Amino acid sequence: MHDAFGRRINYVRLSVTDRCNLRCTYCMAEDMQFMPRRDLLTFDEIERLALHLVGRGVKRIRLTGGEPLVRKGIVDLVSRLTNLREHGLDEVTLTTNGTLLPELADDLAAAGIRRINVSLDTLDPARFAELTRRDEFDKVMRGIDAARCAGLAVRINTVAMRGVNDGELPALLAWCGERGFDLAMIEAMPLGDVSVDRKSTHLDLTEVRKLLQERFTLSPSIHRTGGPARYFDVAETGTRIGFITPLSDNFCSGCNRIRIAATGTVYGCLGHDQKVELREILRAEGPGTLDDALDRLLAGKPLRHDFDIDRAEPALARHMSATGG
Repeated sequence: MHDAFGRRINYVRLSVTDRCNLRCTYCMAEDMQFMPRRDLLTFDEIERLALHLVGRGVKRIRLTGGEPLVRKGIVDLVSRLTNLREHGLDEVTLTTNGTLLPELADDLAAAGIRRINVSLDTLDPARFAELTRRDEFDKVMRGIDAARCAGLAVRINTVAMRGVNDGELPALLAWCGERGFDLAMIEAMPLGDVSVDRKSTHLDLTEVRKLLQERFTLSPSIHRTGGPARYFDVAETGTRIGFITPLSDNFCSGCNRIRIAATGTVYGCLGHDQKVELREILRAEGPGTLDDALDRLLAGKPLRHDFDIDRAEPALARHMSATGG
């Protein structure tokens, strides 16, 4: 698949649920209204859609939410999707808040997951409870340990926020290095109506990089994943740090992604409301119609996002996670 600007689209971020067992202040409101389960794609529909996308050149699928591990039967879905390697899929990964990894890490590894991203914005249990509105820090720590013991490669995802966690970012990088984890720093995107004043907490990652270079030696890395992180090797730890900079250092020219909501709505870009609906096509029509819808999406995929820290996009935020890579 190629868009109108010649970019090859081979990476899909696939939400399996809008539900989450945390309520991170920069991501969703405390009193979220979630979609009826009947509106979500079934696992059979997800598998059929994934097979079709792999047939059109998709190499990587990342499962997201909400929190993907809260969806009942998620390990079965993972197994179905990893079986698509025989059709040309390179890997299935997922992004999680880590709370359910103590129970599921071994099963995910057995189902074919090789690496995961765990969202963790602080190592301070009190600050974690304040940010997530839930007292689940110890469970996340156990989940990260369980993932490592299961043989999963772990990358920690951290949303950098001025006046919130900026003072502990060097310590977080050191903590990751001690455990052999890569770290990704993320600028929060202005998605959704949330309680955080995004303008006051916005932190340009060029500032973070300068801060980290006071303690660590960062060298540009040749390491790449399917996502937008730009990586640096950390000499002192032997690990890597990635910077995801949708606002301060636009990366749209190399965009290789589309995002599929749990309802089957497909977005070409989180910064625009350009989309196609696939659920009813999957339930009623044939593959030709599916191709037609995808081709319309690719033809209209914008050159770049138009995020503005002063403006939110609540329609997209109802379907998609505000973080990740």
